[in-house]
Amino acid sequence: MIVLEVKSVTKKFGGLEAVKDMEFNVKKGEILGLIGPNGAGKTTLFNVITGFYKPDKGKIYFRNRDITGLKPEQICRLGIARTFQIVKPLWRLTVLENVLAAVYLRYEDRETATKKAMQCLEFVNLHKKANLFPSELSYPDLKKLELARALATEPTLLLLDETAAGLNPVEIEEMIKIIKKLHENGITFIIVEHVMKFIMNISDRIIVMHHGSKLAEGKPDEVANNRKVIEAYLGEGFRIA
Repeated sequence: MIVLEVKSVTKKFGGLEAVKDMEFNVKKGEILGLIGPNGAGKTTLFNVITGFYKPDKGKIYFRNRDITGLKPEQICRLGIARTFQIVKPLWRLTVLENVLAAVYLRYEDRETATKKAMQCLEFVNLHKKANLFPSELSYPDLKKLELARALATEPTLLLLDETAAGLNPVEIEEMIKIIKKLHENGITFIIVEHVMKFIMNISDRIIVMHHGSKLAEGKPDEVANNRKVIEAYLGEGFRIA
């Protein structure tokens, strides 16, 4: 079953085509990796899918419904959530209150919402820090909070933007375990990432973007051995760990 279809999507900023004729689909239960050099258009594509930008051309379908041009909150209600490359917590609220703000998209009752928020925090191992403020968290914990806030909206499709960036190998392994557990619970993923150890070992399929367009697509080993991808992004000598 196809959950997301991106059809000939183009997004321009002045004379620059940040995304150009992108076309792909995502199957239910899939982990799709999205990689490419800085400036390739990956985050812009996320912004178009989630309604932060309206495409200049093309269509986006979620579960066979045209969501092109819908507002971010409308798209989120339909079941698409995302994290941001730069963490954006609500600094004046506690960790729990940050997640509660997202939970209220689905639940109005305070008791039910609090229970749901704590479940999200427990899932990412932040429940013991629920009463702290984001400023008191380490950088890896801020990444987890970003993920917990996205989970709180109960997505069926989750877009992760550089979740592993800035994490050490131990922290990366913990994040992989969290994502795999979410995947087992039925969430479909699109993951933008530069940490190759992370993305190559967790993705079912990978799309490579370059200059706003799709350069290559395939299984991780196919992409890793693609001459065009090596020359444009991975470099000689790259090996999947």
